[in-house]
Amino acid sequence: MAKEKACKKCRRIFETAKCPFCEVSESVDNFRGKIYVLDPEDSEIADQIGIKEKGLFAVRLR
Repeated sequence: MAKEKACKKCRRIFETAKCPFCEVSESVDNFRGKIYVLDPEDSEIADQIGIKEKGLFAVRLR
């Protein structure tokens, strides 16, 4: 199993060489917390950390 990484730009969690969502190759493998957003419009947590789309995101990047 590949190690999970988080994109520095969009915070999405992925396991490939670069982010498949925003195509950025800058990522970190040291992050804290995960959040899976199902309904970003009604999620207070997603609003607080600036997430506007559905998916798996890192809460804090290091």
